[in-house]
Parts: sequence; C-alpha cells; structure tokens
Amino acid sequence: MRPRKTTFLLAFLLLTCSIVNAQDKGDEDKTMSNSAGKARDQEEIDEAMNGWWKASMQTHDQRIAWWREARFGMFIHWGIYSLPGGEWKGRKVSGYAEHLMRKEKITRAEYLELAHQFNPVKFNADEWVRAARNAGMKYLVITAKHHDGFAMYASGVSDFNVLQQTPWKHDPMADLSAACKKYGVKFGFYYSHAFDWEHPDAPGNDWEYKNPGGDLNLFGGRDWYDVHPELLPKAVKYVNEKAIPQIRELLTKYHPDIIWFDTPQKLPLSENIRILKAIRQTDQHVVVNGRLARSANAMLGDYQNTADRPAEFFPAEGDWEAIPTTNESYGYSKFDDSHKPAGFFIRLLAKSASRGGNLLMNLGPMGDGAYDPKDLRILNGIGSWMAKNSESIYATTRSPLALQSWGVVTAKPGKLYLHVFNWPAHGKLVVGGLSSGVKNAYLLADAKKKSLACKLLPHDVNIMLPLKAPDTINTVIVLETTGPPAADQTRLLDAGQPNRLLAFDADLGGKGLTYGDGKMAKYFVENWKSTDQSISWNFRLNEAARFRIVIKYAATPETGGKYQLRFDDVTKESSTSPSAAGEKTVSTGLGEITLQPGKHRLRILPASIAKTELMKLFEIQLIPVK
Repeated sequence: MRPRKTTFLLAFLLLTCSIVNAQDKGDEDKTMSNSAGKARDQEEIDEAMNGWWKASMQTHDQRIAWWREARFGMFIHWGIYSLPGGEWKGRKVSGYAEHLMRKEKITRAEYLELAHQFNPVKFNADEWVRAARNAGMKYLVITAKHHDGFAMYASGVSDFNVLQQTPWKHDPMADLSAACKKYGVKFGFYYSHAFDWEHPDAPGNDWEYKNPGGDLNLFGGRDWYDVHPELLPKAVKYVNEKAIPQIRELLTKYHPDIIWFDTPQKLPLSENIRILKAIRQTDQHVVVNGRLARSANAMLGDYQNTADRPAEFFPAEGDWEAIPTTNESYGYSKFDDSHKPAGFFIRLLAKSASRGGNLLMNLGPMGDGAYDPKDLRILNGIGSWMAKNSESIYATTRSPLALQSWGVVTAKPGKLYLHVFNWPAHGKLVVGGLSSGVKNAYLLADAKKKSLACKLLPHDVNIMLPLKAPDTINTVIVLETTGPPAADQTRLLDAGQPNRLLAFDADLGGKGLTYGDGKMAKYFVENWKSTDQSISWNFRLNEAARFRIVIKYAATPETGGKYQLRFDDVTKESSTSPSAAGEKTVSTGLGEITLQPGKHRLRILPASIAKTELMKLFEIQLIPVK
C-alpha cells in the first residue's frame, strides 16, 4: 500500500491530467472567456503543484490524526430555514428543508422577513454538545453558512447574518466552540463556498439574479466555461468579496479543527483551488474535507467524502467519510417522520469503521433551538450502545479478514472486534478466514471479561457463544490475537443463515460498471451496457448446503435483457424486464442450488441487452433451504 502522503500527491496529479485532457476536447473555436477560464485553471494548478499544495501535504498525517481516531461525529444543519421547517405560506415543501429559499424562489428581501422572526430561545450550546458527546461523537460540524448565504455567526463581511438580522442578536457559533472545548469534542464548520443565493454574483440563484445552478450540475458533461463562460468574472467577484473573506473570518475568530465544503462543481476549478490556498495560508492545521475541489478522477482535501444518506458503502481506499441523516432531510422538517431507529446507525457505524471510514451523522435542530425529540431518542440509543462498546470503534482500522455473513470486523493491534448482527442460533460463531492463534475471546460489554471457548479450525476459528444474544442489534466479541492475523480472503458463507452477496462487494469485470451512491434505493452497480461486462463473487463452504437464490435489482424503462447466473459449471438463465415508468425495485427467485464443501465462484453474465442497460444490481441472496 502506498503511503498516504504519496497517494494524495498522485491524486493531485490525476486531477491535473483530467483537466489537461478536458482542454483538448471540444470545438476549435473557443471563446475568449472560455480560453481565459482554462488559463486561469492552469495557472492555479501550476502554482499549487510548485508551492503551497506540496508544502501542505508535508503535515497531512499530523493534521488528520485526530480525525482518523474519532470515527464518529455529529453534523448539524441549522439556519433560518429551520423556523418554517419545510413549510412555506401554508404549503408543505418537499425534499431537503434547508433548500427552502431555492425551492420557493424566495427573494433576499423576503428571506430577511423570515430572519426577522428567528428567535431560537431554546438554544443551549452546552446541551447540544453534551448530547453529541454522550452519543459517542468525537467531533461536531455545523452550518456556519448554507446555500441561502445567511451567516449563522457574527460576520463582519456581510450584514446578512444572525447577529444583525434576527431579534435573537446572538452568535451561536461562539457558544458551540466554547462548549466543544469544555467537553473535549473537536469543532468545525460547514461553509457553502459555491452556492450563495443572496449574493448577486454567486452561482445558483436563477430567480432573482439570473445566475443558473439550482440542482443542475453546471458541467453537464462538459467544461464549466463551455456552459456559462459569462459567469467567470461574477464567480471571481463573489469569491473575492464574500467566500474567501468569510472563510478566513471563521478560521481566525473560532480556530476550528475542521472545515467542511460541498457542491464544488458549481464554481470554476480555479476558484475552488484559490479558496483552498487561502485556507492553507491562514491555517495549516485545520482539516479540510474532500468536497472543496474535485473532478471525476480525484479530489483535493485531507480525506474523501463518499455517500450522503448511505445504507451500504461502496469500496473506498484511504481516508473517507459518509454523512447519513436521522431522517431524509438535513435541515429540520416538521413533515419528515422517516427517522431510522438507533440500531440502524449503530450497525452503520460498525460497517463504516470496518471499511476504514468515518460516520458524520446529521440532525436538524428545530427553529426554536431545541433538538427534535425523535433525534434525541436516536442519540440516546446510540449512546447506550457506545457506553459499552466504543472501544470497538475509536482508533480502529479496517478489517483484515474477509467479509463475514454474521456481521463486520474492526481491528486494533492485537485485537479483532467482531460485531455480530445475526446471532447464530446454534451458539457457534465461525470467524471465516482467521487461521492465526487466538489468545482469548470475550464479550466486550462483559465487565468480568469471562473467556469464551474457541476452537481453531483449518481455515477458521469457532467460538462458543451464549444461545441468546446479549444485544440483538450488535453484540461485540473481542478476539485477542497472538500477532497480525493470518487470513484467507475467500468469504465463508453460512449454511444455516441467509447470505447477502452485495454488488458493492463483487468483482467487476469489463469496463464501465459504476457504483450507485449507497442510499437505501441506490446501493447497486449500474451502467451494465455490454455483454463484455460481468459481476462475480468468490466464496467457500465448510459443509454441503442447499440454497434458494434470490436476485434483487432496480428496473427502469431503459433496462432489460437476458443473463446467465453461473455457479461454477452450473448455469441458470433468466431475464430482466423494464418497468413501465420510473424506477422499480425487483426481488425475484431463481430456483435452488446445492453446493458442496469447498471454494466456489458465482458469476452473472449478460446474454443480451435489449435496452440501454441490463439492470442495476443490488445483491444476490443465498437462503438456506432447511
């Protein structure tokens, strides 16, 4: 594995190459604005590569050390939009509540009328931070300015801020910064650097200032300047007048540990790089996430961000972070009751840590300054579990073992933490692929650390467990090992319980297959457009078993075709059909298969593709037939 510092430098080189390649595409008759924009990009890249970027990477590992150990943080979306909570003029507004200004095309003047009603008298920074700490969260990131352009702190750059435009006349960021220091929680800001719907020169406001953006990606598959070259001077003006000055203001007033960005594609690359340069000139120690400057091939920042609202995680190398939210909106919505149970996040946290990632879990406080009671129940549930099991999360690394059918594994030197989601009915837990010595095994929540009997098998370890799970959501077992674990990376399937073979965990054959973003309805592999593409899994069994086969995929009007399901030399044929409209999740049985002990390979191969795409594959389930 490459050293992290080298990996980040290579990432920047990839980014540079992707931009240079993009410059070779398109028509010969480039406009003056277009050429100026590309030259500006290249100038910023050259300066970074020859100076400040290279220097900043020398301290990267020290800068991000606390973040790597934390594993769990709180994300807070709170602003003027929290007061209406997804309602405008008596109407329910669907989608993200924090996007109210854009969705309802609210002018700056009318938004100020809303600000003049914002008086969150129930806000208590001490209570907010204690709730995060008690839930086991090690860092907190809050919206200092979201896309609405309204600063939730005492800004001297713009009077569009909470101190000057609300009857509250208070700086909550100062209180939160102090409370985080008091409770040992790292503190940071979300700053919307690209969108700013109140500023006449920023991208995104096409209802008052005629600056396009909205939910659309300005690239549209092409270079930014090919789409809107006339916006370059305006974007530069906005970045100079507001974005950079406010970011510097946040860094010097509050000295945050982390600063978080989003939607970089809404600004020219040159402006994103200039913002990062300004950050590094102001503070060499603040951690910067990966959504400030990025392309399809690489990103700039201290770590990468993967999925919003994930249910599953696609493969990611290095340092990464995902951002689930308690319901389906980031800002508070009085209409959104889709809150997941605490157990969902307990398992999601274990899954992310087992893959080397962090979880930054979001909630949206109400307009009066109090947490939603539904969010508090989730935090309390997570906190109860973390009080007993946090050792298995903090400062852990990704699992050295193959995937396990019963749950996931996190690791520390000399210890493996087995997060058991599916308790074995027979009281025997088989740790697949572990073939090195085990000194001891015990339940992490057991204060007495009573040893569990272990038996070393040729390729696995068998642990004798109580017949009833102490924790039905996630019971953690500690394995103390005699050294770095020797592991067979071929996944062991369970002959007695259902097995899920996720497309995210498969080997992808051919070119062009891509991952969905991991949301509940999008943890699939897509762009299955050629018969040269395939998806496969290698696995093994310790005993003969008969399984019922279920395939789960998403069908759209553009999917359809025939495919083969091959278990070694046994072939089953089936087909997918397009949905009448929209996207539909399909789960269908494909018969049964008997498999003998030993190693096996399951492949899905297209026979023909009738539409644009064969299907969007979620998973194959192998369910034992009793």
